[in-house]
Formats: sequence, C-alpha cells, structure tokens
Amino acid sequence: MYLLAIKQDEFQYINNNIIAKYLLAILYYKDIILDKITSNNWNTKYVTNKTTRFENFSKSKRNVIKNKESEVENLEDYDPEELYYLGLKYQYEMGMDKDKKKALEFYLRSAKRGNYYAQFQLGYCYQFGIGTIKNETQSFEWYLKSAENGNICAQYQLGHFYQYGIGTVKNEIKSFEWYLKSAKGGNSEAQCNLGKYYHYGIGTVKNEVRSFEWYLKSAKGGNSNAQYRIGYSYQCGIGTVKNDTQSFEWYLKSAKGGNVFAQFQLGYSYEYGIGTNKNEVQSFEWYLKLAERGYIYAQIQLGNCYKNGIGTAKDEKKAFEWYLKSAERRNPAAQYNLADCYLEGIGIAKDEKKAFEWYLKSAEGGNSEAQYNLGNCYAKGIGIDKDDVKAFEWYLKSGNEGNPDAQYQLSCFYENGIGIIKNEAQSFEWCLKSANEENSDAQYKLGYFYQCGIGIAKDEKKAFKYYLKSANKGNSDAQYKLGYFYECGIETV
Repeated sequence: MYLLAIKQDEFQYINNNIIAKYLLAILYYKDIILDKITSNNWNTKYVTNKTTRFENFSKSKRNVIKNKESEVENLEDYDPEELYYLGLKYQYEMGMDKDKKKALEFYLRSAKRGNYYAQFQLGYCYQFGIGTIKNETQSFEWYLKSAENGNICAQYQLGHFYQYGIGTVKNEIKSFEWYLKSAKGGNSEAQCNLGKYYHYGIGTVKNEVRSFEWYLKSAKGGNSNAQYRIGYSYQCGIGTVKNDTQSFEWYLKSAKGGNVFAQFQLGYSYEYGIGTNKNEVQSFEWYLKLAERGYIYAQIQLGNCYKNGIGTAKDEKKAFEWYLKSAERRNPAAQYNLADCYLEGIGIAKDEKKAFEWYLKSAEGGNSEAQYNLGNCYAKGIGIDKDDVKAFEWYLKSGNEGNPDAQYQLSCFYENGIGIIKNEAQSFEWCLKSANEENSDAQYKLGYFYQCGIGIAKDEKKAFKYYLKSANKGNSDAQYKLGYFYECGIETV
C-alpha cells in the first residue's frame, strides 16, 4: 500500500512552469499575428493575456518593420511595447529570421523605458543564456525590476530565485513575500507554493489551515498540483476535516489535468475503495496507464495486480516483468519484490544468487525489509557465503529502521554471541523493541527473559503478561508456558 505523503523535497513543481505558460501564450498567438501580417489587416486586433500584450502598429511602422535593413534605425519613434514586440518577433520567428541577439537588443531598449514585459523577458534571457551569456545575477535584477512594476510572473520568479538562492542569497522569508505578492495577483503557481510554505512553515509560521486555503485558491484556478494537494489534505485531515469523498473528487480533477501523483492515488483509491466504490478493474487501468508512461510506483503496483490477480487475470510472468521495469530504475520496493520472485521462483526460474543481488540493491537503497532479508541471506548462506558478522550488520541497519523481525534477530544474536560479543542486556533491549511492535516470537522471548531474569531483573508478573500477548497470537510455546503458570498459580491475576 502506498500513500504519497507531501514532503518538502519529495517532488518540486516544474521550476519554470509559469514561464512555460508565458511562452506557450506567445507561441499560440504567433500564428494569429502572422495571419494578420499576411492579410494586411492586423491593425484591428489586440491580443491580450496575463503575461503578454501585442499592440497595433501604424501602417508606417509596419512598413519599417518589413524593411529588415532599417529596423534598427530611427527607433526613437517606437514606444516601449512596440520595441518589446519586435524582440518577440526576432526571438520566436514571427515573420522575421530568428536572431536572439537582436531580440535581446529590443528587449533591452524596451525594458530601459519601463516595459515590465520586456524586463521579464530579459530576466528569462539572462537566466537561460538566450542571445547573451547566462548570468543569473542579471536575471535576478531584471526580474526584480519587472516584479516591482507589478508583473506577477516576475514576482513568482523572484520567489523561486530567493527560494533556491539563484542570482542572489537564499532567503526563504523574501521568497515567501514575493510568492505572496504574486499569489494575491492571481498567480496559481504562487498560490500553490504559498500553500506549501504554510504547510511546512517555510519563511513563515506553519499554519495548516492557511496552507489549505491557498491550495484551494490555486486548485479552483485549475492548478493540478494544488488539486492533488487538496485531495491529500482531505484524505489526511490536514488543515480541514478528513473527507475521503472530497479527497477522491479532487484527485480525479487533478488526474484529468495530467498530475501523475493524483492518477496514482486514483488507482489506490479504487483498489481499496477509499472515497469511492471499490473497483479493482478501474484501479488496474489507472496503474496500467501510469506504468506504460514509465511511472515506477505504478509499475510495482501493476506487478502486484498481476501477481495477485487484482483487476486482471493472475499472471506471474507479467508481474515479474513489471517489477523488473521498476527495479531497473532503482525503485527499492520493486527491487525487493524482484528479489522475492527470484528467491521463490515467481514468474522466473528460481535463482538464489540473483535474489541476493536484488536484495542487496534494495537494501542499499534503504528498504528495511530487504536489509532484514539480506541479513537472512548472510545468516543462512542464501546466494552468498555464510557470514554472521555481515548478517548482524544488516539486521542492525534494519532494526534501527524499526523492523521488528530484524530487532528480534538482533536479540538472538546478542543473546548467543553470534556475529557480535554476547550481551544479555542488549539482547533484552532489542527483544523489548520487537515485542512492543507486536512480534509474537519476541513477546514469548521477553516473557522468558522476565521469568528467568536474563538481561533484566526477574519479574513473573511481566513474564505472564508477555506470554499472554504471545499466546493470544497463536504462539504454541507461549501457550504452553501459560498453562504452566496457571497450573502452578504463578502471577496469573
């Protein structure tokens, strides 16, 4: 089961998403402008959106523009917006041969006369080295001029630059402030980032209610990342009341907008009937769409579907193939499942050596179950020569990650001096950790430790308590011990 938690560094929004939208607008209107040029009827239409505006030119100025030799002369007759437009023409081949240096020249003339669209475009050119040498400091300065003149796209970029220390010193407080200005101006990306800042307390005091409110503004504006986060907020009750139905609905909106995290959550929701009717076929279909697009977490879920016959016919060979796709892209969970396939011969010929190799990859990627199984491989000589010291080391890594089975093995190793110097106190401590995680073998052993005073003072009441816990889970040795305690009347109340 997977729940994609909102972690600060788990994924970042596309850093220049707002710029991408800006450029898409230019490219979209490029054809409209060229059509107007061709028909000689382009002085009757204004093309406007949030990030770019193309003004009319008089007939005399159009004639000058057509004469490429004279374009750079007599520029005092052009107003700043016309100069900005000339820059666009050269940068995006709007009736002109592409010439990025000339584009930069026109942007610079326009920007110096106060046009904040040109100032923004200069920031972009310096940021990515278009028509000039890349210079993040200059980029920052031009974005700043544009932002101070009220351009919400530039305000967003300043938030981004301060967030990551691009062209300036990293400053999360100033990053927050510029995102806030942009968000208040209606920029949905900035609104989404504000939600993130309030969620984690970045550059401001943590406030999950405000986080939810900003995510919601952004989500209602059609931002698929914010829609995903609203879905997650409803799912977990963060900044709002938990509501699985609302969570599913927002995941659905986000998924339709192409958000892969939301699409994955839809598959998960359909698989387990969270916020909607359980539908394993729908779940399988969402996982399949994502898996075919290369999303590694969907690939492992698809493998699980084929392995267990969830929403599709059981097919262990296909399960293995999808685990392999995900594992080859360094997914530790898939590497672990692939190792299991090799160990047990699921969808592939049994191969203990390959099982060991994949457990090792997964363990090195931080998977505690793989670390535990790697300990087993070394302890029993599965796919590798037996080595008690290495077995202990891998059990220790897994145990420190909270794996109760590994913690139990650590207790056994310390108790018997396997791969480590014998230490009954340490054996007791690891046994206690495992028992508290409801490991029935550890609960039995803990009862025995208390009964006999191993690594801890003798305490028959606590011995009875842990024997009872273990016995209730079906442990036959604990059940026998309980019978003995009852027969002898030892601390059974």
